[in-house]
Amino acid sequence: MINTIYIEQEIVDHPRTLEICARFPDATLISCGHYGEIFNRKAQNFRLQKENPAMILAKKHNHFLHQAPPEYGIGGEYHYYFSHMLNCIYDCRYCFLQGMYRSANYVIFVNYEDFQAAMQEKSKEHGDKTVNFYSGYDCDSLALDPVTRFTAEFLPLFKTLPNSWLELRTKSTQIRGLLKMEPVPNCVVAFSFIPAEPGRDLEQGVPQLERRLEAMLKLCNRGWKLGLRFDPLIYQPGFKKLYQELFETIFSQLPLAAIHSVSLGVFRMPDKFFRNIVRLYPDEKFYAGPFSSQHGMTSYQRDLEQDMMSVCATQILEYIPKSKFFPCDDAYR
Repeated sequence: MINTIYIEQEIVDHPRTLEICARFPDATLISCGHYGEIFNRKAQNFRLQKENPAMILAKKHNHFLHQAPPEYGIGGEYHYYFSHMLNCIYDCRYCFLQGMYRSANYVIFVNYEDFQAAMQEKSKEHGDKTVNFYSGYDCDSLALDPVTRFTAEFLPLFKTLPNSWLELRTKSTQIRGLLKMEPVPNCVVAFSFIPAEPGRDLEQGVPQLERRLEAMLKLCNRGWKLGLRFDPLIYQPGFKKLYQELFETIFSQLPLAAIHSVSLGVFRMPDKFFRNIVRLYPDEKFYAGPFSSQHGMTSYQRDLEQDMMSVCATQILEYIPKSKFFPCDDAYR
């Protein structure tokens, strides 16, 4: 429940601001000049704020799209990610957000039209080439959809951009908005998974596997394209069996025809973010795992990383054709 909403003065009368505030009639509204005054101030404790985060409504002025890393993609020639929201309602110990941001408050940029204009411009710039736009890098695409109405606002745009694709990455079961509309053929609803055993400790608040599979089946039956994102791979003793059971559970229930793409990636995080998270949760056993630092990034030791990728890639390709498989490592493509 949101008890406090900060609102930038510039967008206090924006229709989307008014709509969002109306959903929280009992919240305290506080005016601010710029969201950074609240979000970026020093001496904040992400861990404490996560227990009762506030919402910040703001306007984004530039950098609406960012070029995705080279290994990040599901086919096509051009890849961009965007963030209409900063921070996530879930609390996953492997997530880089808690190491990157000082604040656990949710920032929602209400000027969707400017994001959409940037997408239209990029699509036009690249002509008939395929352009992928990824939502869910700095937030969960669907978790707050009943509040933000993100999908209702953005999906109609992609009906006008046939050469562009939108990926909605999520761990959420908030699919009511999608079920109310006709499927958009160039949209992929991509769900992230790790095995249940580490998930119970590492993914606080995330719906159970069964509930997410149920949501996926509902979307499948309505004609939506689905994505599976096994990223990041999480190590623990017996990981081969844990991932084998996860893959068997998922692929035995989802029709192959409904699966647009499957991606696979290892745990990687900038060293600075990793150190920040360890300071927040010094007793978390996960951070004492077999990690190493290379080139400013913390990841699993290279031999273990390669073993995990190889084992899981082999297991996944028992269920899907290679054309649907997009590992975040060229060695396994």
